[in-house]
Amino acid sequence: MSNDSPLSIGIDYGTLSGRVLVLDLESGAELAGVDIPYAHGAIEDRLPDSDEPLDPDWALQHPLDYRDVVERGIPEALARAGVEPGRVIGIGVDFTSCTVLPTSEDGTPLCVQEQWRRHPHAWPKLWKHHAAQSHADRLTELAQERDESFLARYGGRISSEWYFPKLLQIYEEDREVYDAAERFIEATDWIVWQLIGAERRCSCAVSYKALWSPDTGLPSAAYFDAVSSGFSGSVAKLGSDFAPLGTCAGTLRSDFAERLGLRSDVAVAVGNVDSFVSVPGAGVERPGTFVTVVGTSICDMVVHPEEILLPGITGVVRDGILPGLYGYESGQPAVGDMLGWYVGNVLGAAGDERNDRYDALEAAAGKLAAGATGLIALNWWNGNRSILADADLSGVIAGLTLSTTSAEIYRALLESIAFAARRIIDNYTDHGLTIDQLVACGGIAEKSPVLMQLFADISGRPVHVPGSTQIPARGAAMFGAVAAGRSGLHSGGFADIAAAVERLRPEIAHSYAPDSSSTGVYDRVYEVYRGLHDTLGEAHVEWLHGLKAVRRDARKAPASVA
Repeated sequence: MSNDSPLSIGIDYGTLSGRVLVLDLESGAELAGVDIPYAHGAIEDRLPDSDEPLDPDWALQHPLDYRDVVERGIPEALARAGVEPGRVIGIGVDFTSCTVLPTSEDGTPLCVQEQWRRHPHAWPKLWKHHAAQSHADRLTELAQERDESFLARYGGRISSEWYFPKLLQIYEEDREVYDAAERFIEATDWIVWQLIGAERRCSCAVSYKALWSPDTGLPSAAYFDAVSSGFSGSVAKLGSDFAPLGTCAGTLRSDFAERLGLRSDVAVAVGNVDSFVSVPGAGVERPGTFVTVVGTSICDMVVHPEEILLPGITGVVRDGILPGLYGYESGQPAVGDMLGWYVGNVLGAAGDERNDRYDALEAAAGKLAAGATGLIALNWWNGNRSILADADLSGVIAGLTLSTTSAEIYRALLESIAFAARRIIDNYTDHGLTIDQLVACGGIAEKSPVLMQLFADISGRPVHVPGSTQIPARGAAMFGAVAAGRSGLHSGGFADIAAAVERLRPEIAHSYAPDSSSTGVYDRVYEVYRGLHDTLGEAHVEWLHGLKAVRRDARKAPASVA
């Protein structure tokens, strides 16, 4: 590693914080990384400076937290790295998706304007905002009735986490905010707008989350108007110019460059999605590998040379993850959140005690044999993303007895994550895709060897964990380096992402081989899991839906006097 090698910065926006990474483009060394917690976190109970509670299933954020990650994180990361800022040639950004916000024409978020800050719909809707489920259902049902061809690209269902269900909710619940919003934009595109001073949207997010195709465009105006009269006008808020991955969106705004101590010719890549950048970030460039990013939630990615329209996925897009291949997405919406619920809400651990409790549970769960808990869990604490695409499902633990221990429940929750992964993998292989290995990254992949071994034992496939704690930020930095190479302003970038992967692929830190005896036991348990999964998630979906409907009604009803 030389003292004058070019650098790229990757900025990875998560659910509760943003990570900034400085990557050396010659050696592939991660020189420094910082984590900047969002001052407002995830807004799920009430708006800032408000006593009015939000309705169930809402999840919002504050856009100024996004800027704070840039303005605090970049200088701090460069200082920690001890490098000359002038060596930075590129910046890449990734974000949770679909996280979207309404803005004025110049990109000013509505929620920071006095007129709108008390309107919940004026705030960014976080990916896990599920209050638009009924709107997603209507969009799906109408697409099915009209035999809309686009629906097959998304596994036959539209998720409440996506662009148009969230915008439809605003349209029908707060028309003032809807009319005031000149733009409704993915947060990944908004932060790029802030960095370069111009609106430049990526094709990746709009393809997976807003029903757009590079071949056929958006669904017809007639479809949107059939959903709700006049809703076809919403298309204008999405824009019409979408740039492919690796495109240089522009160069860093001069005022930003001055504040950050960077050159104004630093190339900024078009935005990306946090899970998708993890594929090249983990060094994966070929079909047959199931990449799973395990954190607050799970996103799974597979690439394949052909388009296969299969049910139960959340999208298949040409060039959506890697150029020249079709990118398939699926996932689980509650993983770290679910484990945090158990340790915090059920076991009552708080503060520093939480980490100690996790360590103790991990150790105890690791000593239990396959099938020894007698439990099965359906990890639908935040609904199901794949393969059921139903945010109104809720979690289940079956098999509890008076002798059940806290460690057994914890292991059952870990097993539920691995069983759900196998169900997703089976869905791919049943429809003609080959999967011969798993590559896992993210905080839980690094911290839980027990879960990684469960992935191997339950799937029957080897699992590899790359030797990087910042895989999404690494992938974002790689795309920043591609943008630098394509901009023509810098000689140290890359012509394409394949060249970046070849140079910067991280080493494998840990590998887990399936244990044949455990796999045999889990094959038996999986049959029971499939029975519960199919009964509660498909055959009798009204049971869990009914429970959630009763809960919603009870929470909206006036409190009774004892």
